[in-house]
Amino acid sequence: MVFKKMLSAFGVGGPSVDTVLANPNTRPGLTLDGQVNLVGGDAAAQIEQVTVALVTRVEIEGGDTEYAGIMEFQRTVVSGPLPLAPKQQLAIPFQLPVPWEAPITDVYGQRLHGMTMGLRTELAIARAVDKSDLDQVNIHPLPVHERILEAFQRLGFRFKVADLERGHIRGTQQTLPFYQEIEFFAAPQYAQTITEVELTFVTTPHGVEVVLECDKRGGFLSAGHDTFGRYQVSHADADRLDWTQVVDGWLRETTSRYGSLRASGFGGGGHGHRGHGMGGMVAGAALGMAGGMVAGEMIEDAVEGDFAEDWGGDFE
Repeated sequence: MVFKKMLSAFGVGGPSVDTVLANPNTRPGLTLDGQVNLVGGDAAAQIEQVTVALVTRVEIEGGDTEYAGIMEFQRTVVSGPLPLAPKQQLAIPFQLPVPWEAPITDVYGQRLHGMTMGLRTELAIARAVDKSDLDQVNIHPLPVHERILEAFQRLGFRFKVADLERGHIRGTQQTLPFYQEIEFFAAPQYAQTITEVELTFVTTPHGVEVVLECDKRGGFLSAGHDTFGRYQVSHADADRLDWTQVVDGWLRETTSRYGSLRASGFGGGGHGHRGHGMGGMVAGAALGMAGGMVAGEMIEDAVEGDFAEDWGGDFE
């Protein structure tokens, strides 16, 4: 599959750039391969640099407000300085590594509602940079991600939304300036205990740290609160165990932990301030080891709509 985008970078008669991805579908830890095709304009030009970068939409908290911003998180230089003659055509291949922590945007070919991802091509000439050439990119889960997501569905959880939060989860190996939250409505068998669950993957070449934030229901004489759990799985575990049983164990352990967390000063944080609650959780969260596999159908209502609309028209 080939995605193409034509950009007249510097007005009528100026150079243009056509970014071609060999395949817009990839996974964390793999690469995006393609080429940037330059076409000279009416006059000779000196290209200073050509770069490609992964960009995505991130929720940013500032004071008492939360807003969305576009954040770049991976970049590579396709070409340094080069002359471009009138009407000259140049094809420059590139290979962009996809970070292990790259957020998941698509599961079994369906866009997770709330997720956007694009490859931005920048052409710098005469100290001017055009950043408007964007191509959709789809990042699919690794096997261990798939098994965990399937387990949530098998247990009866319903997908709600996914987003990216700026910040760092202390105590994890997170290196990107944001983390992904995949939110589910609680399954019926857990509904007396929790209302929602937020799932975060912090992925490395060796495995995945799984962070759970459970929005625990309040009782007649008690307020609701968030509880947190953190678990470590290996990529090699993906096909070994019963993931439905594993995830059920995680959830039951996490939701039963609130008393000990409260005594240690953890587990607070309002649900409306997810980034702060998540960031404050770490030291009180136990570390578990588990893995496994379960076959299952994927979340059917986790479908994003129009890609262009989601970016406010930046993509066409």
